[in-house]
Amino acid sequence: MARNKLSLLFFVIIGFAIVGLFTQLFTNPGGFFKNILIMVGIGVVIAAIIYFVMTRSKTSTNDMKKYKKAVRQSKAKYKADKPVSFKSATNKKQASPIKKKRTKRSTNHLRVIEGNKTKRKDRASF
Repeated sequence: MARNKLSLLFFVIIGFAIVGLFTQLFTNPGGFFKNILIMVGIGVVIAAIIYFVMTRSKTSTNDMKKYKKAVRQSKAKYKADKPVSFKSATNKKQASPIKKKRTKRSTNHLRVIEGNKTKRKDRASF
C-alpha cells in the first residue's frame, strides 16, 4: 500500500512540473529558455568536476604508475629507427665500406615443460 502512495505522489509531482513548464513557456518564453540554459550549464559544470575528480583519482594508483613506467621502457627498447633522408650521390662522400653492427639477440624468457603425453591410437585402424 505504501508503494502505491509513493508512486501516486511521484506522478502528482511530475504532473505539477509539466504544468509549470508549459505555463512558464507560454507566459515568459525568454525567462524559460534562460532558466533552461542555466540549469544545463550548472549540470555541465558539475559533470566536469566529477569527471576530473574521478580521472585524477584513477591515475594515482600504484598499478597505473607501474604500467606507465613499463610503457616508457618498452617504447625506449623498441623505438623505431628514424627514416633516413635520401641525398644525391654527388653530395655524398665516398666512405670506406661500413660493416653492419650485429645486433645482440635477447634470450627468450620461455622454457619448455616436458610432459608425459600418451601416444594416440591410430584411429584409422579401427
